[in-house]
Amino acid sequence: MGIKQAYFASGCFWGTEYFFEDFKGVKSAVSGYMGGHIENPNYHQVCTGLTGHLECVRVEYDDVEVSYDELVKQFFETHDFTQTNGQGPDIGSQYLSGIFYENEDEKAICIKYVKRLTDMGYNVATTLYSMSKFYEAEDYHQDYYARHNKVPYCHMYRKIF
Repeated sequence: MGIKQAYFASGCFWGTEYFFEDFKGVKSAVSGYMGGHIENPNYHQVCTGLTGHLECVRVEYDDVEVSYDELVKQFFETHDFTQTNGQGPDIGSQYLSGIFYENEDEKAICIKYVKRLTDMGYNVATTLYSMSKFYEAEDYHQDYYARHNKVPYCHMYRKIF
């Protein structure tokens, strides 16, 4: 019990971070890159789509206040998990929908929600990945919407569950 980490990729990390930062039990949301094949990627490299990384957010949360299950629900309810080529107007492999799970319990929770969504008639494009190394994005990407007094343009909340 205590502070844990979860990793979610739902398109542009600015919007993912925005919807997790003020979610109950979340202590921090940090934009970064995960899943690729080069070490220490930078934004310009990831944007080429050649590194294999997804724009991802590391969510640090207190599992006494919020469960991993609730975080997965938030993930699915704040982006278009059916889009196969990116997220909204952001097209490219770095913007795909994915969850990086740390253990078999997290994987089982993710599979449960993919199945629920599929049973509801959705074509789920989200890919599940075993956790890999997370690289923090450059400082100018952190807290982007809060620093610029804006709201996401390709993420929105919609109640599903």
